[in-house]
Amino acid sequence: MARDHGDGGAAALWYISPGKAELRAEPEARPGASDVVIRALHSALSRGTERLVFTGSVPETEFERMRCPFMAGAFPFPVKYGYAMVGEVAAGREDLRGRTVFALHPHQTEFALPADAVVTVPDRVPARRAVLAANMETALNAVWDAAPGPADRIAVVGGGVVGLLVAWLCGALPRADVTVVDIDPARAEPASRLGVGFALPDGAPRDCDLVVHASGNGAGLTTALQLAGDEATILELSWYGRSEVTAPFGAAFHSRRLRLISSQVGRVAPSHRTRWTPRRRLAAALDLLADPRLDVLLAPALPLADLPGRLSQIFSPKSRALCQVIDYPASRQPS
Repeated sequence: MARDHGDGGAAALWYISPGKAELRAEPEARPGASDVVIRALHSALSRGTERLVFTGSVPETEFERMRCPFMAGAFPFPVKYGYAMVGEVAAGREDLRGRTVFALHPHQTEFALPADAVVTVPDRVPARRAVLAANMETALNAVWDAAPGPADRIAVVGGGVVGLLVAWLCGALPRADVTVVDIDPARAEPASRLGVGFALPDGAPRDCDLVVHASGNGAGLTTALQLAGDEATILELSWYGRSEVTAPFGAAFHSRRLRLISSQVGRVAPSHRTRWTPRRRLAAALDLLADPRLDVLLAPALPLADLPGRLSQIFSPKSRALCQVIDYPASRQPS
């Protein structure tokens, strides 16, 4: 569904009720003295968090914590939500004009932001790949929380975008044995292209030093607990929204002295918090995206105009898309 937003006017994606979204007209960007105007090139959907927003599954207790920096509206609906935007600075601060930047902004064709709310995309990172920055930031924070070491045996349960990025980061450790574990055999290809192993749950390595759970369902958490060796760490990276999850904390869970910890990107990991700001962490995440192998995570792009009618398909559990990229009119204009 789309509302007429006028010739040349800005448009944004709004989630308006469970399972429904539309494009709405937005006021013309009116930048202040310290602002920049961003013309959108590409953005990305989060198939985890944004699916919960789309379906109205954000718990009421998390309404405030779940707000993204430039969200409009209020949970549960209507909300303008998203946090993976890449665009070009069209007006504002002279040193940023014409630069490609990343912003934690919803899906919108043009908008104004404070200049200090954007981070410049490194020249060696293509604009379309830069939409992975928010996911990479989550993965980087998770690796800081998990503290893997060289030669560790590491399993990442859940081969979505964040899980694959965590595996890729861990795979850079000397002699680390990293395996992505997923029920979908198709996840073997991106795992292989990122230089890590793949296994279905029944064939996954046991006695792991570290297990990262990123599947988003309780069965995956059970698998993660089963793969952990005695006194190992299980890092819980999934967020379940309103869903209740059961896990086998009986049997040998306590006698094996397993350590279950959570990770969430809203705050810098404790190991780095005194020295790192979120902005520094985001800049590091963008710099990590220089590896062209990461393009395997990007699904074929959709134009913004088609997005409202395709969201149910994109967010369906049957979808095999990893990172759904959205293209904007400015991305198709000759430079």
